[in-house]
Amino acid sequence: MYNPWSIINFLDEKKFLLYIEPIPGGKSVNKTEPERFYHGLVLGLIAELEEKYHIRSNRESGFGRYDVMLEPVNAEDTAFILEFKVFDPDEEGSLDETADAGLQQIIDRKYRTELLAKGYNEKNIKCYAFAFEGKKVLIKEG
Repeated sequence: MYNPWSIINFLDEKKFLLYIEPIPGGKSVNKTEPERFYHGLVLGLIAELEEKYHIRSNRESGFGRYDVMLEPVNAEDTAFILEFKVFDPDEEGSLDETADAGLQQIIDRKYRTELLAKGYNEKNIKCYAFAFEGKKVLIKEG
């Protein structure tokens, strides 16, 4: 299981330290919904950010629904759009391609639209795709 503090650390300090532990009770994740697992894990455990950000999940913006948006309380601060993808060897050739697909989805579906409509500067909107394959994670900024 990935520790969300590692993800928060990465966003704040560009340092990603991985911490892994088994899922409590030794249960496995339903393979038909792995993206929901990672999405829920991160969203459920980053509540610490609520003092600095409005945390939104699975809301419409542009032509689709982003996974997670961190809209800063202070409009001068950086906003984040997070897209989570699980590697599917039937669709992508590598974890790198999975991350690229996540970034492309943010662009194609115009997930920045909500923030831009609120007056956020394009330079202050950071987009990240998290690509997962078992215990491996690749994070790309776009």
